[in-house]
Amino acid sequence: MTINVNETIETIKELVHINSPSGFADPAIEYCKKIAESLNYDTSVTHKGGLFIHVPGKNDDQQRLITAHVDTLGAIVKDINQDGRLKLDLIGGFSWNAIEGEYCTITTQSGKEISGTICLHETSVHVYKNNTEIPRNADHMEVRVDEKTFNAEDTRALGIEIGDAVSFEPRFVHTESGFVKSRHLDDKASVAMILQFLKYLKEENIELPHTTQFYISNNEEIGYGANSSIPENVVEFIAFDMGALGDGQASDEYTVSICVKDASGPYHVGLRNHFVELCKENDIKYKLDIYPYYGSDASAALHAGADIRHGLFGAGIESSHALERTHEDSILESEKLLRAYCLSNINS
Repeated sequence: MTINVNETIETIKELVHINSPSGFADPAIEYCKKIAESLNYDTSVTHKGGLFIHVPGKNDDQQRLITAHVDTLGAIVKDINQDGRLKLDLIGGFSWNAIEGEYCTITTQSGKEISGTICLHETSVHVYKNNTEIPRNADHMEVRVDEKTFNAEDTRALGIEIGDAVSFEPRFVHTESGFVKSRHLDDKASVAMILQFLKYLKEENIELPHTTQFYISNNEEIGYGANSSIPENVVEFIAFDMGALGDGQASDEYTVSICVKDASGPYHVGLRNHFVELCKENDIKYKLDIYPYYGSDASAALHAGADIRHGLFGAGIESSHALERTHEDSILESEKLLRAYCLSNINS
């Protein structure tokens, strides 16, 4: 079960540099679609923009669905100030503190990209005495556009308008010590692992025991990425997504994290036990964990009424929804569990 982690990390690097906040994820969906079709997989795009990659297996009556999301956190232009700077509204669940000082890209309706920086309006400590006491919120945070603009009319003349997407610079780094630091590892790390797995199946001419639908979703960060268009033969629905790290958490950056419960409630215990047995049988390092303030596309599918067994596992991601980090080890163990699970039989 040889896995080329460096190749996976290169795919992660390519993905995180494709701007794709929720609602604006088409370029990243198209990237995944092209790779899948280059491997001769059948694909389809849902009306809301998610991507299905169809992998036939020996058993077509009991199917699996594995989803990972390519949409990310981001922002949208809410207003244009009289001085030409931009007011923002956030896309996804994160704090203003997590993006203060971040370089960003504004994508206009015509597709033009303009760089900027997300700043506190009262940034300069040489001018604003109580800088540290000013709240970081929508009233005080803004985008400083990297163009000569002196008023709202100048900014609009660039093509910028209310509703334009604002994407954050990923700051991708792969360190010699094996860490991968970048925004948007949630959940582009998982998407990259799926693409590598699809390549592996073709190279080794492997037929899966069950037909498997890989669903690259485009709206997970806002709550409804893969909760529709689920084929009726799907029995097991897996969210391949990040493990949350922090005080009181069991997960780390060196193992695959298996979720037993999140804010939506417990995940299917039989499926979770199957993951654990696969880890033991295949020498996969894992941690069981509860994510208290978390929801996935698997739980969203249940809320939408899907009759499925749902599970969740993925790489451990430090500082989720901020400047994220994981390690080669966690990517490796997560890929190993993805392979072991897809090559196993469904326990009826």
